[in-house]
Amino acid sequence: MNVKELLQTKPVILDGAMGTVLQKRGLAVPGALPEVLSITKANELVSIHRSYIESGAQIIYANTFGANSYKAKDSGYTVAELVSAGIKNAKKAALTATRPPFFPEEQENAFVALDIGPIGRLMQPNGDMTENEAYLMFQEVMSAGVKAGADCIVLETMTDLLEIKTALLAAKELDCSSLTDGKIDEIPVLCTMTFEDSGRTFVGVTPAAAAITLSALGADAIGMNCSLGPKQVFPIVKELCAYTNKPVIVKPNAGLPDPVTNDYDIDAFEFAQVMKDLIPLGVSVYGGCCGTTFQFITELSKVIHNTFKDNVSFGDINTSKDCNSVLKKQEQKSFLCSFGKVVTVDRPLITGERINPTGKKLFKEALVNHNIDYVLKQGLAQIEAGADILDVNVGVPGLDEVKTLVEVVTALQSVSDIPLQLDSSDPKALEAALRIYSGKPLVNSVNGEKKSLDSILPLVKKYGAAVVCLTLDENGIPQTAEERFAIAKRIVERADSLGISRSDLYVDCLTLTVSAEQNQAVETLKALRMVKENLGVKTTLGVSNISFGLPNRELITRTFLTMALETGLDLAIINPNKEAMSGTIKAFNVLHSYDESSRSYVEAYKDWKPLSKSDAIIGTSAEQTQGHGTSQITDSAIANDSVLFVAVQAGLKMDAKNATKQLIAQDVAPMEIVEKHLIPALDAVGTDFETGRLFLPQLIQSASAAQESFSVIRSALDSAGKKSVSKGTIVIATVKGDVHDIGKNIVKVLLQNYGYNVIDCGKNVPPQTIVDAVIKYDCKLCGLSALMTTTLSSMQETINLIHEQKPDCKVMVGGAVLTEDYAKTIQADFYGKDAQSSVAYANLVFGNHQS
Repeated sequence: MNVKELLQTKPVILDGAMGTVLQKRGLAVPGALPEVLSITKANELVSIHRSYIESGAQIIYANTFGANSYKAKDSGYTVAELVSAGIKNAKKAALTATRPPFFPEEQENAFVALDIGPIGRLMQPNGDMTENEAYLMFQEVMSAGVKAGADCIVLETMTDLLEIKTALLAAKELDCSSLTDGKIDEIPVLCTMTFEDSGRTFVGVTPAAAAITLSALGADAIGMNCSLGPKQVFPIVKELCAYTNKPVIVKPNAGLPDPVTNDYDIDAFEFAQVMKDLIPLGVSVYGGCCGTTFQFITELSKVIHNTFKDNVSFGDINTSKDCNSVLKKQEQKSFLCSFGKVVTVDRPLITGERINPTGKKLFKEALVNHNIDYVLKQGLAQIEAGADILDVNVGVPGLDEVKTLVEVVTALQSVSDIPLQLDSSDPKALEAALRIYSGKPLVNSVNGEKKSLDSILPLVKKYGAAVVCLTLDENGIPQTAEERFAIAKRIVERADSLGISRSDLYVDCLTLTVSAEQNQAVETLKALRMVKENLGVKTTLGVSNISFGLPNRELITRTFLTMALETGLDLAIINPNKEAMSGTIKAFNVLHSYDESSRSYVEAYKDWKPLSKSDAIIGTSAEQTQGHGTSQITDSAIANDSVLFVAVQAGLKMDAKNATKQLIAQDVAPMEIVEKHLIPALDAVGTDFETGRLFLPQLIQSASAAQESFSVIRSALDSAGKKSVSKGTIVIATVKGDVHDIGKNIVKVLLQNYGYNVIDCGKNVPPQTIVDAVIKYDCKLCGLSALMTTTLSSMQETINLIHEQKPDCKVMVGGAVLTEDYAKTIQADFYGKDAQSSVAYANLVFGNHQS
């Protein structure tokens, strides 16, 4: 038996926490890399692994969670040394452990997983780590682990969908055969992300988006771990199970932590009983994370195995009446998603066509001149007008399409969570974009030519995408519906052979210009009907071509769109800024009862006006939206909002910079720019973040746009010989013993963009060092961060020293293990539940302070 075979049995038990046991045994050293203990305390590690196996764990996680080159750079050991030692200890335990009673007969020993956690840096666009940097670091760990004999790879505690996707690709592309002397060709990969009580990860990933993306990419099992206790995970687990047919993993904490005692709030018996209630949802792989020990796994193994044995079979669980109906209909439904939004194509939807330079002089100039904001505004306008998906085409002769498509896709995903359609005839550009896309995209396109089939469909399969299938081949576009159907059938059959689901195929029967070939409109609709009725796929059409060369184009186009919708069109590629077009689809969905209670229609038109907000955002008239838009936001942007306000709110860096220059040229005072334009915009973004209307990528992008504005203001002040704008100085630090700093770095960016001078002391900072900085800069506010319960004592010590040596300095604290009650217990002045709250506290402390 191997891991893949084990995952098909019922059920599978994983181990519990490593860090918790290391702490209980007095082995964990605050600030030190736990993976070093695999070398310095090898016998202890073997003992821990052995105890978990004897408690019932069928797969144990090696002590390699943080053994990457970024975290291990100051450890004194190489990645290969740490990983090899971790795998060796676990393998030794597997060979020497007493066989637990619930092991299946076919499983001789426990399997050893190479455990891989986040690298510790945010990936672009949220941070500065590139996909290639992350990929190389992951493959370094994986190469060492597979060579050392790992049976599978576990990617866990991830919050960024792109990071876990990059790691999964690194595993899938690993040359396992050469690393194992031909013993294995591919290693199984289990993927779990960590979700907050909001139902999303730290950067806004939903369980559905994670399940869809990772399943499509070929993960062998998917699920969640850490952050929450078993009582809190039910909504998350239900959503995971609803969007995948893969084995689902649940590995929660032992309840919620008490920062004072470092203990969690449920015991082993209660943990197992609650976990048992997850069985009807479809969970098949169970384990424990922070706070769980051998006793937890003993109880869990006993309860879960007995429940499976006595009540329900594995097959029955996956079709349980409690499972979300989405799961049962997966074969008929098609899902596209970004990191935070899932689009289910179960009714006619809109694909926005405007991000395309064809026939658009200004768009081509924007791409050539690297004016990404222009492209973003085209996308944002279409989203505002009701687009469900955005087509993204950047093909300009002489332009580096690979580089440009990656840049535009990354930028779009930083300002919006709408799914994208990656549009290119260049397989290299498509693959580059597919690698950095966070979610499951639609590829545009493949056609019936052998070259296209051979180059595009394998990419679609490898990267878990959906694909537009054009009904043309080496002979061009056929004149008859029957010929187009034959090409569509050939593409579908080839996709079948590669294991691509028909629900991921979108056949485009091609719209030709009716002024030149009048009979072709009927042939297109006939072909569409044949495809829809006979192939079990989705359909799409670029509708606008139909009316080229005719007067009153909109009338012809809208009528043809209506005919296509009635014939079975799923995705209409249109200009959503044209009200007649997008409105036709909205009305169609109401009249066909796709739009329940007309909710979407009412939401779209409750404030309807002849000039939509989308025209305002890109600063164009209705005529200009046909390809002659301007590259600047105008004063008509949104009523009563400034140009700079809109630019910051939308995350448009170049427009924010230019708008600030314009205000300075108009002799607007720097502090007026800050107080009347920048701060209101940032406040609006902060409110949307707190209410869940936008998420970390958009928050960071808006902060970056504000930073561009501040840079202009500082330069203007320097040129005039004046002091730079500052609202006050704040010291921030991650406390002694804690090496996590992602959250602290985000707080730093936000505070800086609100006009504060931030002194960043770094991570793992001794209490007196922090106090010295507070005294040196005469700070009125200090921010402290801690992610681990073991470092909260250091936080308290730091607060006590600040109160003693700088009593007029207020202290705000934040971190995953903190609660508001505990913040009060350690005499902190403020508790930051998220990065945005730090701004509110700073404003409170400094009031109207200016310098």
